[in-house]
Amino acid sequence: MMSEKPWAGRFTQPTDKFVEEFTASIDFDKRMYRYDIQGSIAHARMLARQGIIGAEDAEQIIGGLEGILTDIEAGNFVFKVSLEDIHMNIEARLIERIGAVGGKLHTARSRNDQVALDVRLYLRDELKEILGYLRRLQESLLQQAEQNLAVIMPGYTHLQTAQPVLFSHHMLAYYEMIKRDAGRFADVLKRLNVLPLGAGALAGTTFPIDREFVAEQLGFDGVTRNSLDSVSDRDFALEFCGASAILMMHLSRLSEELILWSSADFHFIELTDAFCTGSSIMPQKKNPDVPELVRGKTGRVYGNLISLLTLMKSLPLAYNKDMQEDKEPLFDTIDTVKGSLKIFADMIAEMKVQAENMRVAAARGFSTATDVADYVVRKGLPFRQAHEVVGKTVRYCIEHGKDIPELSLEEFRQFSELIAEDIYDYVTLEASVNARRATGGTAREAVEREITRARQELV
Repeated sequence: MMSEKPWAGRFTQPTDKFVEEFTASIDFDKRMYRYDIQGSIAHARMLARQGIIGAEDAEQIIGGLEGILTDIEAGNFVFKVSLEDIHMNIEARLIERIGAVGGKLHTARSRNDQVALDVRLYLRDELKEILGYLRRLQESLLQQAEQNLAVIMPGYTHLQTAQPVLFSHHMLAYYEMIKRDAGRFADVLKRLNVLPLGAGALAGTTFPIDREFVAEQLGFDGVTRNSLDSVSDRDFALEFCGASAILMMHLSRLSEELILWSSADFHFIELTDAFCTGSSIMPQKKNPDVPELVRGKTGRVYGNLISLLTLMKSLPLAYNKDMQEDKEPLFDTIDTVKGSLKIFADMIAEMKVQAENMRVAAARGFSTATDVADYVVRKGLPFRQAHEVVGKTVRYCIEHGKDIPELSLEEFRQFSELIAEDIYDYVTLEASVNARRATGGTAREAVEREITRARQELV
């Protein structure tokens, strides 16, 4: 029977009860049970293959571990704070099930390289799931772009009407952001996917282990190359939290726009009832709670990144107990990112666009003023002079309560004799949008090309 404390031989006093609770991590690291067992099974196979333990011992160990997995998933496993963490809880139960042979499992490894392995295995699967959610969100954005190709909306700078753009173009801007996010998470996955097991506590092991075999068993691309770095590295967690912070910033920006657009003042979109709530006192209210909450959750992800950076900033090599604090911010970030992405993909897919309201707004605010400037530049006027001409034109419009397309030719020519009857071919919303045909522009043909390219990327 295993001692309550696997390291108790060195000590003459029992651990203080509060210290025991304070230092335990089982309340949060138990979510890694599957990966702890997966890593232990691969380790046991390697020990037998190398002749470090007998084949029959390995079979017993693997059978015991598989039984423990069944117990945990059936809810028939009691996690004990006294055993500190997921590793010792599983090892203690293994020894209870199969006897002293279970104690051979920990040969040639330490909890230091074991936890480094578990976190990598766990995060690897979560990353793959997150990449799937990112793809779903890209699909939703692309779907909105395809369905609303004729919709013109005001483009803004400083939240002031600037130039008209296609709503599809606006959706594709977020598609590009999410595409970069997916690339960052894929990069995290590449650097994460190396095996740390075999580093021991910090210096490696005297046993003739085969790390490459374990790496192959667990689907890693290779093994870590320095035992000190292997047990003390949490760069992969930091990279993940950094990529998550950027992603949440993107979702927060989109959230802000959805909140504005769904307000009565804009009424550019309507979020379906499934993603909104009402007011306890004002019966007319339909509150965009989902984007508001995602906008708020961005702060906790930023906090988790800062927490991890602060945790690691002064740690000497190799493992330190401080590093136990890496899991809660990492796990919270994973949960927040997954939840935010899942709900956003569904919400964007169901979002309804109020095309006429967008068009009316795009026609206000002199959004085609730049097109008048471009027009007189093409007629030979230097741009700086053209800028002044249009500035005076806009001032005239403000004073007389008119928009640019409403001016007569005579009114236009007050400001430049270069302006002719064909000016009206350039100052409509459609003309303004479709004149911007270069790659990356808002013209319909340019946007259609980008939609086609995006569809090919997602195949």
